[in-house]
Amino acid sequence: MNNSLKQLYDDKIFHELLKEFQYTNIHEVPKLVKITINRGLGEAAHNTKIIDKNIKEIAQITGQKPIITKTKKSIAGFKIRDNIPIGIKVTLRKEKMYNFLNKLINLSLPRIRDFRGISPKQFDGRGNYNLGVKEQLIFPEINYEQIDKIRGLNITIVTTAQTDIESLTLLKKFGMPFQN
Repeated sequence: MNNSLKQLYDDKIFHELLKEFQYTNIHEVPKLVKITINRGLGEAAHNTKIIDKNIKEIAQITGQKPIITKTKKSIAGFKIRDNIPIGIKVTLRKEKMYNFLNKLINLSLPRIRDFRGISPKQFDGRGNYNLGVKEQLIFPEINYEQIDKIRGLNITIVTTAQTDIESLTLLKKFGMPFQN
């Protein structure tokens, strides 16, 4: 895949945002910083084989090997001890980030059953967008026969936008299918 979204940003979106929000400095124009993909694996505390399968799965989806996140302290109520693997995460930047976003917008999101757009209410107030995906099957790399259990994941798109409106406008220009 070529980084067509990066090209689109450089050639068109950057100038449209500059004009639309009337920035006085070109460094004020919002841009993508990184995309992080997280998956919590609570059952991994009791079965470590689950971690390996999920690492392969997320690596297939993102093209980058995820890191294992571990517990910071023990919680007896959840039967969790200190420093036990509890999830995985991957941070995408630059070309891999644009390739993943392109795949998410054009291939994966339209594959969601009864898809009517994603909620424009998932911004955090600082211009970052959070998206929860209920099942990994929407990604074209995942083969239905190879998964043991349907698991969701969280995708966070981090931008330099100062407000949610700026970030929403940036993501809409990239082609993110928001609900009306």
